[in-house]
Amino acid sequence: MKSFRGWSLAQRCIAAATLTCLCLAASAQGFALLGQAAPDFALRSFSGTNVRLSEDRGDVVVLTFWGSQCDVCRKQLDMLDRSFTTYRSAGLHMYGISVDDDAAHARQFVAAHKLGSVMLEDPAKDVARLYGIDNLPTTVLIDRGGIIRYVYRDFGPRDEVLYLKQLRELLNE
Repeated sequence: MKSFRGWSLAQRCIAAATLTCLCLAASAQGFALLGQAAPDFALRSFSGTNVRLSEDRGDVVVLTFWGSQCDVCRKQLDMLDRSFTTYRSAGLHMYGISVDDDAAHARQFVAAHKLGSVMLEDPAKDVARLYGIDNLPTTVLIDRGGIIRYVYRDFGPRDEVLYLKQLRELLNE
């Protein structure tokens, strides 16, 4: 087998692209709803209003499932909120869905973090089950037609660049 150093630039690019595709597939692997219509739901926000996903058809929607005790979730919510502030005028809706076991912790978190996106309560975890969420944070990007296009499980520094690229792509469609 040739060492990587002996590969041409084209071979290196193909290898890098293949690895990226495999990593993306692995990160969304097991997410049965990818490419499917996003299941509709209605949840109450922490501010007391009700939100129904189907009312946002025609706009791009980001759902992020989080817990108040999850440090990665906190960092991710801050980054997502910055993107929401930037792109909401382009037709972006963003919902943070709390799957906390302790509703008081979730309320304290929301009160302490003044986020522009709408924060929703899923106390029975019905919506989390509907979406097959088994990891926090999990972020779901839904296109204007209501189809789940991208899924992020966990959220690292490299994911932010890819997320913004894919979000812009959906907003431009």
